[in-house]
Amino acid sequence: MATGRNHRPATRSRGIPEATVARLPLYLRALTALSERSVPTVSSEELAAAAGVNSAKLRKDFSYLGSYGTRGVGYDVEYLVYQISRELGLTQDWPVVIVGIGNLGAALANYGGFASRGFRVAALIDADPAMAGKPVAGIPVQHTDELEKIISDNGVSIGVISTPAGAAQQVCERLIAAGVTSILNFAPTVLSVPDGVDVRKVDLSIELQILAFHEQRKAGEEAATASRRGPEGDMSAVMPA
Repeated sequence: MATGRNHRPATRSRGIPEATVARLPLYLRALTALSERSVPTVSSEELAAAAGVNSAKLRKDFSYLGSYGTRGVGYDVEYLVYQISRELGLTQDWPVVIVGIGNLGAALANYGGFASRGFRVAALIDADPAMAGKPVAGIPVQHTDELEKIISDNGVSIGVISTPAGAAQQVCERLIAAGVTSILNFAPTVLSVPDGVDVRKVDLSIELQILAFHEQRKAGEEAATASRRGPEGDMSAVMPA
């Protein structure tokens, strides 16, 4: 899934560009797969291909981390996993709350990738009183009346919003007032937040619309090519006599 971002300076600590930060999870995913196969080292070309970037960009990105591969050997996979995890803040436990436990919220709660990537779902929160106490992914849902206390008790700084669009801004404001400074927004709306709060938006419908644009363009190009070839399947229709 692609994500959007806002309210973040162009660089982070140690002068790492935002574009590099955005690629670090791609490298980490590829490196984790190599680690699981007990691959000890990887070349920049192999890792770049696995992450979907070019090798020159990868080497530049790693230079910001102070990591340089050994000529003829490549990069040490386990060390890079540690190095990138540390840079992303994944060497510590991050408690997360999910607000809005409908179909999407429940699916997120059941997602097994949180724990393996340094995130712990501390609480599931929903406005529907009928949901209170019901277990989802083994975690009892709590009512939104408890939101502020839950955030305080668990030291939560990351919130996930999967509510309907109409409720998202109010939930966002309550999360921020309670101390949350980073929000992952799945609601189909743009959130307004103060400086110092990071928002990343995931909108599946937008991604599908972008794919539809590309499909339409490809279909148009194919039709144009077929038209130029003419009924005989060659270029006779457009070639001079």
